[in-house]
Amino acid sequence: MPDSEETLKKKSQDENAMNITESYENRTFTDAQNISEELPINSGKIQDKDPVESLWTTYANGVVKLRIDPSCSQTPLTVHQMFKESMEKYGPLNALVSRKNGKWEKITFSEYYSLSRKAAKSFLKLGLERFHSVAILGFNSSEWFISAVGAVFAGGIVTGIYTTNSPEACHHISHDSKANIIVVDSQKQLDKIMQIWNHLPHLKAVVQYKESLPEKHPNLYTMEEFMELGNEITDDTLDYIINSQKPNQCCGLIYTSGTTGKPKGAMLSHDNITWTATHCSRAGDMQPAEIQQETIVSYLPLSHIAAQIYDLWTGIKWGEQVYFAEPDALKGGLINTLKEAQPTSLMGVPRVWEKIMEKLKDVSAQSSFMKRKMLSWAMSVSLERNLSSSRSDLKPFQTRLADYLVLAKIRRALGFSRCQKHFSGAAPLTTETIYFFLGLNIPLYEAYGMSETSGPHCMSGPYVYRRHSCGKAVSGCKVKLVNEDADGNGEICFWGRTVFMGYLNMEDKTKEAIDEDGWLHSGDLGKIDKDGFVYTTGRIKDLIITAGGENVPPIPIEDAVKKALPIVSNAMLIGDQKKFLSILLTLKSTLDPETSEPTDYLTEEAREFCQKIGSNATKVSEIVAMKDKAVHQAIQDGITKVNINAPAKVQCIQKWVILQRDFSISGGELGPTMKLKRDAVLEKYKEEISAFYKG
Repeated sequence: MPDSEETLKKKSQDENAMNITESYENRTFTDAQNISEELPINSGKIQDKDPVESLWTTYANGVVKLRIDPSCSQTPLTVHQMFKESMEKYGPLNALVSRKNGKWEKITFSEYYSLSRKAAKSFLKLGLERFHSVAILGFNSSEWFISAVGAVFAGGIVTGIYTTNSPEACHHISHDSKANIIVVDSQKQLDKIMQIWNHLPHLKAVVQYKESLPEKHPNLYTMEEFMELGNEITDDTLDYIINSQKPNQCCGLIYTSGTTGKPKGAMLSHDNITWTATHCSRAGDMQPAEIQQETIVSYLPLSHIAAQIYDLWTGIKWGEQVYFAEPDALKGGLINTLKEAQPTSLMGVPRVWEKIMEKLKDVSAQSSFMKRKMLSWAMSVSLERNLSSSRSDLKPFQTRLADYLVLAKIRRALGFSRCQKHFSGAAPLTTETIYFFLGLNIPLYEAYGMSETSGPHCMSGPYVYRRHSCGKAVSGCKVKLVNEDADGNGEICFWGRTVFMGYLNMEDKTKEAIDEDGWLHSGDLGKIDKDGFVYTTGRIKDLIITAGGENVPPIPIEDAVKKALPIVSNAMLIGDQKKFLSILLTLKSTLDPETSEPTDYLTEEAREFCQKIGSNATKVSEIVAMKDKAVHQAIQDGITKVNINAPAKVQCIQKWVILQRDFSISGGELGPTMKLKRDAVLEKYKEEISAFYKG
């Protein structure tokens, strides 16, 4: 009797499952913590012995010994184990909230888990190989999250690509990570991949999740089509692959921004992610949903470790509700999402907090005299209280009155009414920014780490806070200084389960970063006080060594200039191998609402500065081209004031110039998280710099 159609379909599914299972048996390890045999790698070549005693590896399918500290010995977990536990606890709660067709659409944790499994099956159907990557090139969205988790469930490695990357940069990351599938959000990003597809031998398919496809191409799918591809893959097949994964295997790649040379792929293990999501977030007082469901807004690039660990992985661990901002978030649209989402916690980078500060100053400058006086009074009362060591005894009535009449209204206008924790990472905050937000009764809790520490290694929070410090090492982690100077500054080094596996395919770079005792050398300079609080003071590679051999850290001087001159937006100190210091300055200008590019028009705060010193300038070009006497004299006076307070003559600024345009991401001076790219600035403005030292 011939088999029925249903029986034939079942046989086909079983055969397919067997094929995939056999394929994975050839690529997985039976006991990753206790390997004595050689390990296969995807190229077909046999990896050199990589014993479990090793704290690092450069192979995508390598394993590492975990740095487990007895004081914090959480059982190592895979991403799936963490998600399964959370799904069982938080299943009915909302997990992902996206705006679709003008309305907020919500996905529960149970649905999120199911959709991630569905995506994993589709990745397998498309031929995702073990320890090859799924690269994601798009703005933050539920599809980004589901693709990332699905890639890990399917045994792949999730790899984010910055949306600002060129086709060449996309090619490097996709080729280096052996991307089998690339997920993009729009035609703009798809165009980049279409240009390089023929040069990516491992690429099997591309999925687009936001816009419709104008024309069909082989192996190009919409998200809707993609999600149905894996229907014939059985749960048993997927579970076999999931259960073969080990906590000390790689599941994520974070590519450094590549300001010096090609981007390096920092390999993160399951344990790196699950441990950091658990302990670093709790150090910042993030709450489990059974106590209080945290609400956060996802808007920073997910290809950066700060956003990925805070938005994606911590969100899963503690049952957080994640709202996705619109792509114009950093162009001014973020406030709209904050007002609707009413987050309980917000993560920002220094430039985001600075932009909020500048916007509030602009609004204040346009307000009536009485409103400005009220704001000034309220902020001074709040700042005094927050700077006081005995806060509870200082003018409690005035403080409450100021908050009720003024400050609470400002926080509400920003969408911060429910926000209990405001974090900052990726770079140190300036004193001006810290004090401004303390004036609004908003302490900014700084976190410190790097891609190579899975994000935060040191955390501040409501119970671990000291101004200008990035907090203490998270429980179970260690931090130390090496090569300390007479002032107590040394290179900051990390040890713990946050520390990455190694750089993909880069043994020399990995050995440079991780010493023989397993400590990760950050390349950052800093101090540690007697209570264990960490303070960063700059990058070793950014340290200016003058022609006379003196070491000058640039950041404190740059911050002092910006504090002395409210009209200055960015300042970059020059002087490496030079006889004296000089500085490049940009002025605060408005942003084009469509492109977020700096315009020629001064901000309200900058115009107010000009008016106070007797200048009628309203544009940057007027000040630069006409060499506005009042502004130039004011800037010289500010520089002189900074020089008077310099600890040594060698740290005095002798020359300066105002550039015609503020720094930006598109201009190449700022990275994706708006961090200053010093090498790029040196190259772009080499003529201006050369003029300082002529004659």
